[in-house]
Parts: sequence; C-alpha cells; structure tokens
Amino acid sequence: MKAVVISSPQAGPVCGDFSEPVPGQGEQVFELVGAGLHQIVRSIASGSHYGSGDVYPFVPGVDAVARGVDGGLVYTGFITEPWGTMAERMSARVGIRVPDGADPLAVAAGMNPGMSSWLPLTARADRGPLGTVLIFGATGASGRIAVQSALSLGADRVVAVGRNAAVLEELAGPSVVTVRLGEEDTATRLAAALDPAPSLVLDYLWGPVAELAFGALARRGLDEDSADITYTQIGGLAGPTAAVPASLLRSRRIRIVGSGAGSASTADLLKQLPGLLARIADGRIQVAYKSFSLADAAAAWAHRGPERAVLVP
Repeated sequence: MKAVVISSPQAGPVCGDFSEPVPGQGEQVFELVGAGLHQIVRSIASGSHYGSGDVYPFVPGVDAVARGVDGGLVYTGFITEPWGTMAERMSARVGIRVPDGADPLAVAAGMNPGMSSWLPLTARADRGPLGTVLIFGATGASGRIAVQSALSLGADRVVAVGRNAAVLEELAGPSVVTVRLGEEDTATRLAAALDPAPSLVLDYLWGPVAELAFGALARRGLDEDSADITYTQIGGLAGPTAAVPASLLRSRRIRIVGSGAGSASTADLLKQLPGLLARIADGRIQVAYKSFSLADAAAAWAHRGPERAVLVP
C-alpha cells in the first residue's frame, strides 16, 4: 500500500510502499479518509517527543478519520508501530462514528489539537462554573479551538493571549478579551485582564511566557485566596522550561498540571472524545484545514499556515 514513510529521525517524509497492516485481536482494517498533521506527529517523526520510539522505518500519524468495512466513517487511532494513520489503510480497535453530514477533514484536523484543551476544560467544568479561562497561544490552531471549546462549555469570559494580531482581532468579542504578546504594555494588560482570576489556564507556550503569566497571577496579602486556579501546561513553543516563583505556590490556591499523551487514562480519553467530535461535526467548533495527498507529504510537512495540514489518499 502507499504510505508516508519516515526512515530515520533526520529524514523527511517520503511517500512510498509500505507493508499492509496486520490486524491484532479485536482490530479491523480501515481505509484512510484524512489524517491530521499535528505537532505531536512532527515531534515523534523527528525523535524529539517523549513518545518517540526506536522503530524505523515507520508510518507517522496518531489519528484519522477512516472508512470501516461497513462503509461508515469513524474517528480512530491507537495504531501499533510501525504503522500509523498516514497510509491508505490502517488496523485499529477504536472507531467512534462520525455523524452524517460532518466534514470528515475538519474532524481529522481538529480532534487531536482540540483534545489538548477539551480534557482539562471538561474536568474543570465538572467541578463547577468555568468563569474565566486564560489561554496562552490562542492564535495557533490548538489555541483557537481552545477558545471555542471554553465558550461552548459555558465559560463567562476567555482571555486569549498570542502574537498574531490578525487572529486576535478575529477572536475578540463580547466574551473574549485579547492580549498581544511582545508589546510594551503586555504585562500590565495581562494583569488587568485577570480580574477576576481565572479558574483555568491553558498554556501552549511555556518558557518565558509562562513566567510572564506567573507574574500576572501573583497576589499580596495574608487573607485567604478566593481563587481556585488550575494551570495546565500543554505545549512548549516558547521554551521547554519555566521558573515558578515559590511565593506564587504559597500565596494562591493554584495547581500546575499537564495535558498530553500519558497524562490521562485511555478510558477518560475515550469518554470525552464524542463530546468534542459532536461540536466539530455540527460546526459549533470551526477548524481550518488544508488538504495534501500522501504523495505531497513533503509539502504538508513544510506547511506553516494557519490551517492544519491533513493528509488524504
């Protein structure tokens, strides 16, 4: 079969022949409709992700919309190496039905980046009203989905922080306050926007941006903190490390956690997937994408536009 193939951590993607998938117990073979080229896919292919294996050559891709033996479309993943989802066929156990009328490529493009915020958002919403949600990296594909997800789950307001002025302008609205990174008054504007304090922080950037956030979240006084903040570290686009002030941990009701592969159980993940899928399918969450054929994998890898690249047969 035809597939995108990664031959080594240093090699780029090449479309070529690869062995047919071998179904394991309880698995079936699906036909590819579309597989998103997510940040985790790039990182695993380059060997830089903590989930990268030592199996080469392999087919990249962690999830996809595919067609089952009954002709219906499903969202699927959890593919056993050396196979992945960027191939004409894949063998998988999981298959969540894609609703009729949904754009399958929007689902393929949006589920993985959307899940990074959907899990912490639903977990926090289960504990009570979301109130204010602060999102760093709101102008990226994942961040834009996170803004929509927060509002769809009942957030009163979203503070969207990023660098792309045009996207921030698109995001701004009655319930969305925007703060642009890199301006002289960024710290002042961020601190002003965080009154009241957020219940949840979704951070796709980390590094010095997280340190800016810690400063904006700081408080003084010995009275009891009325906030209850969950700071969720998701991505490291601004840097792999950040210094956390000890005074922040002692003066605020704040916990710092992560959202990524390994931070949630498979059972919890499968429980939450249908809710996100339904919102993408019915258009409550809009996902921008650009499709590339398997033969154009190199062009897809080079794509850096606002749309999520999706590989199709």
